[in-house]
Amino acid sequence: MTSLPPQPLSPLDGRYRTAVTELGEHLSEAGLNRARVHVEVEWLIYLTSHEMFGASPLTDAETAALRELASGFGQPEIDRLATLEATTRHDVKAVEYLVREKLAKLGLDRIAELTHFACTSEDINNLSYALTVSDAVRNVWLPKYRSVIGALRSLADEYADASMLSHTHGQPATPSTMGREIAVTVYRLERILRHVEGSEYLGKFSGATGNFAAHTVAAPDADWLRISREFVESLGLTWNPLTTQIESHDWQAELYGRIAHANRVLHNLATDMWTYISMGYFRQIPQAGATGSSTMPHKVNPIRFENAEANLEISSALLDSLAATLVTSRMQRDLTDSTTQRNIGVAFGHSLLALDNIERGLREVDLDRSALLADLDANWEVLGEAIQTVIRAEVTAGRSQISDPYAMLKELTRGKRIGHADLTAFVDGLDIGDAAKQRLLQLTPDRYVGLSMQQVALLAD
Repeated sequence: MTSLPPQPLSPLDGRYRTAVTELGEHLSEAGLNRARVHVEVEWLIYLTSHEMFGASPLTDAETAALRELASGFGQPEIDRLATLEATTRHDVKAVEYLVREKLAKLGLDRIAELTHFACTSEDINNLSYALTVSDAVRNVWLPKYRSVIGALRSLADEYADASMLSHTHGQPATPSTMGREIAVTVYRLERILRHVEGSEYLGKFSGATGNFAAHTVAAPDADWLRISREFVESLGLTWNPLTTQIESHDWQAELYGRIAHANRVLHNLATDMWTYISMGYFRQIPQAGATGSSTMPHKVNPIRFENAEANLEISSALLDSLAATLVTSRMQRDLTDSTTQRNIGVAFGHSLLALDNIERGLREVDLDRSALLADLDANWEVLGEAIQTVIRAEVTAGRSQISDPYAMLKELTRGKRIGHADLTAFVDGLDIGDAAKQRLLQLTPDRYVGLSMQQVALLAD
């Protein structure tokens, strides 16, 4: 058998690459290494600008040239790091050597020994992961998440008055509107959105076991707690003052739990949309050239929602594993988090792919209001709830002597299909006040939607 040329093992790097490319800017190995260079460079700039150990401040041109090492990080640096790591067998040490090489080319050998000064690898790594995850969430995942919420908001408004039969336990239940049901999902997703937007991204910068031991020997009079805090915060992160060798990853567990929660609400949306499509509530808009089945020409499959469902499950499983694994480290350090964190991009990639499919799926469906009305008209028995509730109110007000209204309506409707004429005859014979009777006689399943439309309007608040 002829060997294939090198192929991507993950579908995110193959079949679905175009949908998740932006994440690669941040959560790939190259994105991580660019962030590592950024942290190493900023530490050099901090040390020299504060004239630590007699170093003189860099000129503006030298500072700009140093920062260009990170902003201009590209394929030559990726290739050089691969060569260096083949020798060092250590990814962060390779980054340190790369920075030292760049310093030599820039004529900055005088500060070479400040490269990676008093740092353990995790001082660089934890800040780099916080920066890359923060950028990926804020610049890639959240915009797509907000876009899906925006699409759902539009549908909630458009379908606010579209009466539909509800189904509890899969059985006909008190009607609602399609807009209100979508609004429920919007409310859930927006609540999670606020939590994700409020996430903290923590960083530590305190040495081999987190207690500044080497720092205080090198510079006993320096305020290392202040220096650490200033440096971490200068990167736009929240300082974690008490850690072991590693930053404790609690912020990651919190964030991944929130993303997984969002995934599961979206999964609920995807399965509901699939069900509504199967019931004929939504028509799928055929896409030019698309094939639904290799043998059944009529089919338009709900593949967007099916794809989303599967990818949300994969993403949540990975995020759950990340959250559970990262918060534990044997004593001051073990290396399980190193391998684990390399899958952050995979977890976010499957979530982003699902969001893309949901957004596209929502654009490819159209509500069939006639199907909703036909279903309502076939289920007049759902008005039994309204009738027995009105009777109970009439009994309490002294306008009726009916005993056990619930049992009366249960006998009339449970497990039966009754129509408009049946209910009209039943209501006509009720011992209740005229005003209440007239309200019930005017009631139809499509009007029995309570405050559904007003509830949709609550999203505007």
